[in-house]
Amino acid sequence: MNTKCCAACGKKFEPNPHSPRQAYCSNPTCQRTRKRRWHKEKLLHDPDYVDNQARAQQAWCSRNVDYWRNYRGEHPDYVEQNREKQRSRNAKKRGKLIATMDAPNSQNDMPDLRSGLYQISPVHESMIAKMGLWIVEIRVLSRASMPHPSL
Repeated sequence: MNTKCCAACGKKFEPNPHSPRQAYCSNPTCQRTRKRRWHKEKLLHDPDYVDNQARAQQAWCSRNVDYWRNYRGEHPDYVEQNREKQRSRNAKKRGKLIATMDAPNSQNDMPDLRSGLYQISPVHESMIAKMGLWIVEIRVLSRASMPHPSL
């Protein structure tokens, strides 16, 4: 019988004669790899599958409204770890310089803004997690003169 090389572990195996396109051996780890790769490909290339997955997850959440409340009640160590991580994220956020507060006074003080791709995200005091991040392209068309400070 002919043998094939497993796409996951690289070991030789005898494929099932009824599955001529078999690429993975029967090892449970290799089967998990096969399923994970299939799922990843499906999510990337099948919008109907993605939509169905989202609807199924929403349906599960609506049927199991108290799941996370119960989980946190039954796993106090998880709750404490999560609180500690959140404190750490909050402390990091407070220490970050978000924007330069000095406005340019003249054309010479203007920062050298270059055309290119930039990341923009909304800044809110109460925002803990990044909820929106946009990649934008900025093109500098001209350098307009600065208005007089008294205007």
